[in-house]
Amino acid sequence: MTVTLEVTDGVGTILLDRPPMNALDVATQDRLRELAEEASRRDDVRAVVLYGGEKVFAAGADIKEMQAMDHAAMVLRSKALQDSFTAVARIPKPVVAAVTGYALGGGCELALCADFRIAGDNARLGQPEILLGLIPGAGGTQRLARLVGPAKAKDLIFTGRHVKAEEALTMGLVDRVVPAAEVYEQAHAWAARLAKGPALALRAAKEAVDAGLETDIDTGLTIERTWFAGLFATEDRERGMRSFVEEGPGKAKFL
Repeated sequence: MTVTLEVTDGVGTILLDRPPMNALDVATQDRLRELAEEASRRDDVRAVVLYGGEKVFAAGADIKEMQAMDHAAMVLRSKALQDSFTAVARIPKPVVAAVTGYALGGGCELALCADFRIAGDNARLGQPEILLGLIPGAGGTQRLARLVGPAKAKDLIFTGRHVKAEEALTMGLVDRVVPAAEVYEQAHAWAARLAKGPALALRAAKEAVDAGLETDIDTGLTIERTWFAGLFATEDRERGMRSFVEEGPGKAKFL
């Protein structure tokens, strides 16, 4: 399998395993969607880490495979490509990308699907599709601009240049830079901490933020208050408030 899902301590690790560069061919894209949907369904998965291994996150699409496609073939394929990445972005649980080495093209777009990105000090990120006479096709023009702003996104997309980890941190493309050898450990620790939290509230928080960004402020506030009021019907809310009153803040244990 080119992508696997392993679960420990409530954290599901979606691991890309297509040596040497984790090129995202059609089979890998489809498998990624399947496992994202599985992680979304499984109750034992409460948070997710996206990881490409110690050397590389994902160096992009399989260019040889794409070169053989004509316009008609890509018209049929492009929706499935985007759907694979959207399945990751819509995992209703906290998702952290653990980025080592290259995260280029589709690899960068995959990292953009996470809620949080921890990069190794050896990471290189970018959207080099323009150098192939193309534009990003797996969400890069949309998710990158929403994350770092349109000007910075256009810089990366128009030039196709790579950015090192520290520049990626400065522009907001990644959220933390750590020694490369510690990337997975720190990503898993971040995810494991959230895996102990209230699952429904975390789901609500993610959906409220993500859906709110796609609409106007009044609609966003409606989404927020609907979720906020709805959580008053949950056991986690009862548990959290009871713990706060009886033991003080931050001591609740959620099932």
